[in-house]
Amino acid sequence: MKERPSFPARLVTGTVVNPGTKSGVNSQIRSGINSGIGSGANSGTHSGPSPGANPATKPMSHAASLSATARSTGQLASSQPVSLSLPMAAPRVRSVAGAGQDFAAVRANLVHKLAQQGITNPQVLAAIGAVHRHRFIDSALVNQAYEDTSLPIGLGQTISKPGVVSRMLELLLSGKPQNPGSGKPGSGNPAAQKLGRVLEIGTGCGYQAALLSHLATEVYSIERLRGLHEKARENLRAFRLPNVHLLLGDGMLGYAKGAPYAAIIAAAGGEAVPEAWLAQLAVGGRLVAPVASGAPGQQSLMVIDRGPNGYTQTVLEAVLFVPLKSGVA
Repeated sequence: MKERPSFPARLVTGTVVNPGTKSGVNSQIRSGINSGIGSGANSGTHSGPSPGANPATKPMSHAASLSATARSTGQLASSQPVSLSLPMAAPRVRSVAGAGQDFAAVRANLVHKLAQQGITNPQVLAAIGAVHRHRFIDSALVNQAYEDTSLPIGLGQTISKPGVVSRMLELLLSGKPQNPGSGKPGSGNPAAQKLGRVLEIGTGCGYQAALLSHLATEVYSIERLRGLHEKARENLRAFRLPNVHLLLGDGMLGYAKGAPYAAIIAAAGGEAVPEAWLAQLAVGGRLVAPVASGAPGQQSLMVIDRGPNGYTQTVLEAVLFVPLKSGVA
């Protein structure tokens, strides 16, 4: 996937009504976000979905279909900016290839660059700094592991640019409920909360699933290509992430057994958002995915929020992801 984020984003909004069953998801806080994911210290068996309280919702207006968009511009609602202490100067590291290289230093360098590009959520930046991206790519490309670039992972697929991954994760987190009962006790800061159950469409090599393990209480990640599914299993096995469940299947169908989801994120773009994803999104939940727009081959990042009376969509900047396909191969 090759992506091209642009800040600030131009927004186009529209709404559509599609009432569904009102159900909730669990948003919990878990400490220790800065613990390194590459340590392999956590162990345990996969647990099933845990029910929880509904995320906060807001009323939405009516429209004919999800594909209809309003001719207005504005800014996507998000949580209050949170200050993050970062080094004044990023570490200077020429390459991460070879024995004895300081991977922690180049990860810190990447975090610094992403913060300069406008990523402000401390949970996202902490996850980027904790997850060992070099373990998810071919050894021949390890010297590019912490550059803000997409890299091939086989079968015509790529690991996304950290900048785009961070942008999409930050959008997911900015849609978290802000009701007092969903965050850390005694804290009204929404940045201190975690997402509930999350569905990832397109596991790829497993990198984004590893990031999501830091940001959500439970992650279901589905991949249609058997070769990549097996690669992700191998990449993540040593990390022993009990809150990550890898699935082989048709991502366009979602995963109904784990629904409803507090958030859904997709790493492939189709002509429209599949109805199955919308049905599996919890009331108060948020979906972030690339969707075709304009001329053939053009895509835009889309955010869909589900309210008690329907869905609201927001179209953001242009991106470029691999096409969304059905079936298992």
